[in-house]
Amino acid sequence: MTKTAQDIILKPIITEDSMERLPGGKYTFAVAKDANKIEIAKAVEELFDVKVAKVNTISVKGKQKRMGRYVGFRPDWKKAIVTVEGDKTIEFFDGMY
Repeated sequence: MTKTAQDIILKPIITEDSMERLPGGKYTFAVAKDANKIEIAKAVEELFDVKVAKVNTISVKGKQKRMGRYVGFRPDWKKAIVTVEGDKTIEFFDGMY
């Protein structure tokens, strides 16, 4: 079974920290937990028509949540910080910083 770019890149991460990295050409995405750096780079290049220089990944552990006396956890997820080569930007993020 082949994964499409939409299966790998789930959603952009819009936080204060990720917005500070935009001028440096670094974009943050939530990605599939089983995706590797090569798949992430190819998916970003395909979806946004940019050249990827570097990909850093972070596995994020789900936070503990309580509902009264019951305790559970949010699901674990994976985050990727993608560095883009050159002056090209991802249009989705333009005007946010």
